[in-house]
Amino acid sequence: MEEKSFTDYTTEYPKWDKFMKRTHKILVPDMLPWHFLIIEKVLRLEGYDLEILKNESRSVIDEGLKHVHNDTCYPCLCVVGQFIDALKSGKYDLEHTAIMMTQTGGGCRASNYMPLIRKAIKNEFPTVPVVSINFSGLEKDSTFKIGIPLFLKLAFSILYGDTVMWCYNQTKPYEIESCAADRARDEAVNFIVSKFEKGGYWRYKKINKKIIDIFAAVEKSGKKKIKVGVVGEIYVKYSSLGNNDLERFLLYENCEPVIPALLDFILYCIINVVNDYTLYGHGRVKAATYNTVYKLVHRMQRNVIKQFKEDGNFEPVHDFEHLRACADKVINQGVKMGEGWLIPAEMAALAETGVKNIVCAQPFGCLPNHIAGKGVIRTLKSLYQDENIVAVDYDPSATKVNQENRIKLMLATARENEGL
Repeated sequence: MEEKSFTDYTTEYPKWDKFMKRTHKILVPDMLPWHFLIIEKVLRLEGYDLEILKNESRSVIDEGLKHVHNDTCYPCLCVVGQFIDALKSGKYDLEHTAIMMTQTGGGCRASNYMPLIRKAIKNEFPTVPVVSINFSGLEKDSTFKIGIPLFLKLAFSILYGDTVMWCYNQTKPYEIESCAADRARDEAVNFIVSKFEKGGYWRYKKINKKIIDIFAAVEKSGKKKIKVGVVGEIYVKYSSLGNNDLERFLLYENCEPVIPALLDFILYCIINVVNDYTLYGHGRVKAATYNTVYKLVHRMQRNVIKQFKEDGNFEPVHDFEHLRACADKVINQGVKMGEGWLIPAEMAALAETGVKNIVCAQPFGCLPNHIAGKGVIRTLKSLYQDENIVAVDYDPSATKVNQENRIKLMLATARENEGL
């Protein structure tokens, strides 16, 4: 048999074009379960046949192991495995199916997922285009084009998704009536989507207040629960496939999960461009543009925080400028590969807002996460002596039982410290 050449999947592959919007179903890995509740519906309103993949069986991981080499990070393995498992399921017309992935454009391996995915699907699914969402000029011949109107809709979707996630996690552990928080979540998402359907989605203060009011109406007990923050690499922090359903496990353990807002990661990416000029003199014009965007988005975040404080039913999301100040106590903001300085910043901010117990989720192969996560735990504990941190590794060989047992040991210490 003739050996396939290296160029087969680097230069010869099906390209995405705008006309495929009418003919193709787009499969997306379930990276952001909360935010995709809204984003999926918004893109469907725009005419895209989008499906967020929910296949999370062991076969997904096994497919990833077959098609991704051992040195690639665990999130890549999960994403590739989820795509291939779905394409093999027989549910989709492979002549009219595409798969979509985001690229940050930084030093993270995520910037290189596209050729890895193309190599994995080349032989079995040669007609399936791999589409990139990025703002870094990558994959120019197969990029999902986002105009300003759609960009704004996606940005507001992230803002509202954060509020729904934040309110739900402060409601679900305390609900008196079973599933009341779930009904509130569904009501809030339907309300948000209606604003995208009928117009007015940009009126974020009114929409955000309505979301808060919906969850505030849920009757809650006043019983104290252990609060557990979750930080780490962005995929395993949010994705139930990547973290073995960590959020649900914490709820099962009678805890309140505290998952930092996705907007913090967006602001982190924006301000890093500004820091590149401040620290290294690189990209003056680009830095000035990003700084303007940063100030606009941060002002919106401050307005949301003000709404939380005025309502009084929920702890507000973190102010990003406070996160930056927290980072400066631990690590330099020049450490920006992957999630970089954001991880210790979130751990410090959680400690300063009463969340003393933290799971630092670390996927195999994510070097920045291990250095800027596990590597700063000693410094954080010297600053916040009551901070109770456990670093949990997520990789294909780590069993769910072992991961949960490590977290249970952390929770035992937390209950002892808080007299529960």
